Amino acid sequence: MQKTSPMVVVIFIAITLLSSCGKAPDPAAKVVEDYLIALVNKDANALSALSCANWESNSLLELDSLQAVATKLENLSCTSTGTDGTTTHVICQGKINATYNSEDQLLDLSVRTYQVVKQGGEYLVCGYQ
Repeated sequence: MQKTSPMVVVIFIAITLLSSCGKAPDPAAKVVEDYLIALVNKDANALSALSCANWESNSLLELDSLQAVATKLENLSCTSTGTDGTTTHVICQGKINATYNSEDQLLDLSVRTYQVVKQGGEYLVCGYQ
């Protein structure tokens, strides 16, 4: 029978404890990040799936406005800031870089507060302020 070194046991316990100290998942912030990724990737199906029914047509209009430009996300990070009834408010840091004819336009994501609702057990983007 092979003996396990006490140092190996201590390292295993330390790794287990440290990995459990991670930040709790923020599903409202995650859905906004996924929404913005779908927007930049011009994925209409994903955008629709991540939007509430009342916002879906607006999200597709937003997508249409980006069709003629190359887009990429820079330094995306979203965080829930609180709730108002059934709506969770999410702010994001980062930018969408929209390029047309070699000219970049940076769209600052921090100027919007996204509204997220939980419908059918899923968090969905339902607008912004």
